[in-house]
Amino acid sequence: MEFLAFQWVTDPQVWVSLVTLAALEIVLGIDNLVFIAILTDRLPQAQRPLARKVGLTLALGTRLVLLATIAWIVGLTQTVFSIAGKGFSWRDVILIGGGLFLLYKATVEIHGMVEHGQEGPAGEDVKGATFQAVVVQIAIVDIVFSLDSVITAVGMAEQLWVMATAVVIAMVVMLVASNPLAHFVSAHPTVKMLALSLLLLIGVVLIADGIGFHIPKGYIYFALAFSVAIEALNHWVRRRKRRLVDAG
Repeated sequence: MEFLAFQWVTDPQVWVSLVTLAALEIVLGIDNLVFIAILTDRLPQAQRPLARKVGLTLALGTRLVLLATIAWIVGLTQTVFSIAGKGFSWRDVILIGGGLFLLYKATVEIHGMVEHGQEGPAGEDVKGATFQAVVVQIAIVDIVFSLDSVITAVGMAEQLWVMATAVVIAMVVMLVASNPLAHFVSAHPTVKMLALSLLLLIGVVLIADGIGFHIPKGYIYFALAFSVAIEALNHWVRRRKRRLVDAG
């Protein structure tokens, strides 16, 4: 019996599914990480690291709770009402609501950058931004991203511990990457605008998915990778020009 209990240790399929799912969870978590980085940038400098940690901890907790209620997750995909012959489930409603929320937040942030410039000198408090309000907004979006992540995990793995371990690994990686990413986004306005554009795109994708029009995530991540490559070239050109000016 003990041999059977630990048979998964020598099962390569289990380890392949764990590594694959962990990698996929990290990729799916990029959206969440970018949103947290932008939202916490509105807080005073001293509160930002704590807010990022709280936000990611809430994301981890939400995912683990959802994984523990797999039967309920499956029930979320069942049709609960119809509009014009189109059936909608609670998952669809959550995705549409989350997409609209992302569109609203990204639009407000872009408007603030364009109309009022950057949020102010480093460390200056941002009017209207409180720690509690930021954490609540992060928690709301965590639910949307967690739902998508957990449904993907349920479809890829059979063992609950594999799903939970993959989620924990992804969150540890995101915790390590959160501060460097947030500092980079905050220090480069063009990168922040690119990140906000990504959130707009993700919002549209969530709404489309909610109404039954599925857009493969590969397209989204290709667009993101292409935009990041162009921005990296822009940074390289600007640094090269500064070196030439300093040398001259």
